[in-house]
Amino acid sequence: MVIVTTDAVPNCRIREVRGPCFGAVVRSRGAIGNFTANFRTIVGGEIPEYSQLIEDARGQAIDRMAQHAAQLGANAVLMMRFDTADTDQTMMGVVAYGTAAVIEPA
Repeated sequence: MVIVTTDAVPNCRIREVRGPCFGAVVRSRGAIGNFTANFRTIVGGEIPEYSQLIEDARGQAIDRMAQHAAQLGANAVLMMRFDTADTDQTMMGVVAYGTAAVIEPA
């Protein structure tokens, strides 16, 4: 599955647009992670627990989006984007979305 943030793939043409596709995941931060992160906010700097959480959630959302695109019969996702939101103090949602398309060499 080709996944790009652009509206085209170099040296390929879009044969067919299959429509929007997405992959969503909601992850819990966990009590221990929240405690550690709250402590780190006192001293400042990166909070690696949250950085890893976001990275893992984005990877899982991309995988789910690719599966959805494949179910639509696509071999590519164009204009891929992320949306991230906190559902409350302990959970975070990530959605990867784009346009499922069938591409072929130009």
